[in-house]
Amino acid sequence: MERIELDTPAGATLAVRLFRPDSQSCDPRAAVVIGPAMGVRQDYYREFAAWLAEQGFLVATFDYRGVGDSRPARWQRSLRGFEADLYDWAHDYDAVVAEVARRAGPVPLFLVGHSLGAQLPGMLTQRDRIAGMLSIAAGSGYWRDNAPRVRRAVLLFWHVIVPVATHLCGYFPGRRLRKIGDIPRGVMLQWRRWCLHPRYHVGAEGEAVRRAFETARFPVVAWSIADDELMTERGTRALMELYAAAPKRLERITPADVSARRIGHFGFFREQFRPTLWMRAVQLFQCFPSHGLETT
Repeated sequence: MERIELDTPAGATLAVRLFRPDSQSCDPRAAVVIGPAMGVRQDYYREFAAWLAEQGFLVATFDYRGVGDSRPARWQRSLRGFEADLYDWAHDYDAVVAEVARRAGPVPLFLVGHSLGAQLPGMLTQRDRIAGMLSIAAGSGYWRDNAPRVRRAVLLFWHVIVPVATHLCGYFPGRRLRKIGDIPRGVMLQWRRWCLHPRYHVGAEGEAVRRAFETARFPVVAWSIADDELMTERGTRALMELYAAAPKRLERITPADVSARRIGHFGFFREQFRPTLWMRAVQLFQCFPSHGLETT
């Protein structure tokens, strides 16, 4: 694993980790960029990334600006005054895809998008370089599409906790509140606006974002996790519909399918799923683009 600092065209510096195949004498079979969920540090994806590298892939993980290792030293105590929104995070994603594509050469490049990491790729400018995306536990984010347990409390979160805490602190102090993690003010307030709109980001941001999603052509396979505590199958279908021109397929996965008691929103990336879900992901990469993906 190699740690690099990637300077984006907009002037941000991102912490990126590259996991290379064991053999340096031949080209990787493909490249994979893992797009993180909201507030989840790239450390969480390390075991999966390292295992993919053992299978012959060049893999990159990263932290969005203001998060994890991409949080500058001067902002370690507080993100008050740190400027970033979700467009900036999409630019970060773009920069990582471009860098990995440059290093990987002509081999296919896939995305593994975890939650938010599958919501942003329709906004990327590097879309033509993407050979396919595996969406993990991702959905539209609209609050009515949240799982029932979350839906009962989410309006309090969006209408009271987020605006009050963000106003008082100048950012969302998630570490202190034990919710999500510290998030830049612009990101959190924009995400709030998305989650309160029935069409999520496409509805909240308007024509330019809608058109970007509708013209994305890379194939998408979405894994909807039956015991996901945050996202519903309906929410996953709503997100898939936004990728209007993309070949796509939704697969429902239950814990029983992989002889597990639980998977949940975060479980895919646990090492216990190495012989099952992880191997299934590699098999999927091998057949992208595949028959059986529908374009609507």
